[in-house]
Amino acid sequence: MVDSPFAFEQNLLLATLAPQDRDYLVPHLEHLTLNVYAFMERPGVPITHVYFPLSGLGSVVAIGSRQKDQRIETAIVGREGMSGIPVVLGVDRGPCEVYMQIAGDALRMPVEALRDALDARPAIRGLLLRYAYAAQVQTAYTALANGRDKIETRLARWLLMAHDRVDGDVLRLTHEFLSLMLGVRRAGVTVSTQSLEHAGLISTGRGTFTLLDREGLVAIADGSYGTPEAEYARVIGRPI
Repeated sequence: MVDSPFAFEQNLLLATLAPQDRDYLVPHLEHLTLNVYAFMERPGVPITHVYFPLSGLGSVVAIGSRQKDQRIETAIVGREGMSGIPVVLGVDRGPCEVYMQIAGDALRMPVEALRDALDARPAIRGLLLRYAYAAQVQTAYTALANGRDKIETRLARWLLMAHDRVDGDVLRLTHEFLSLMLGVRRAGVTVSTQSLEHAGLISTGRGTFTLLDREGLVAIADGSYGTPEAEYARVIGRPI
């Protein structure tokens, strides 16, 4: 059970619910810390718990069927959302893996309790279905960026999306992690990072990226950032 009512306010989905709907979930929520690489979903494995992140950042990663290194991030999830979208849509598992790339806290709930809540509380079902739609929009625009944009543009978009979901301007990430997230060679991430750094948009340290000019990054993102964020705000009722 949640040890503090303030934990709800750290997850935008839970904070959006009316008090009576949040109260329905309270007995089933467990507060825990998730380290880097902690899994929330594994491909092809029935989902037993859903997670509502309070901090940190998770990645939804698609995996090819023939090559172990055939992997790319299709979406990210943080305090604006939840894992377990397949469950919300009536499916018990998915083909992607979902794990933490920036450590943080979360509220965890058994799948059986979530299914009961979806059946008993129409407001909970409606909100989580709208979130599933917003997550689908994010995935669609990730596909658009991956297929049409140069690495520098995709990196700027990704940094903006991560910045939306964490506190402060410092992101603890490695070039290796970003190469997986963007589906490119590590050398490509390095060159694009240097370009953004030389433009005064970011600074980097050992395993860190610091955002210096958010509006400049929006300009570099060149339209690939903004539409999913606007759709989230429209259907959820609050900005990311």
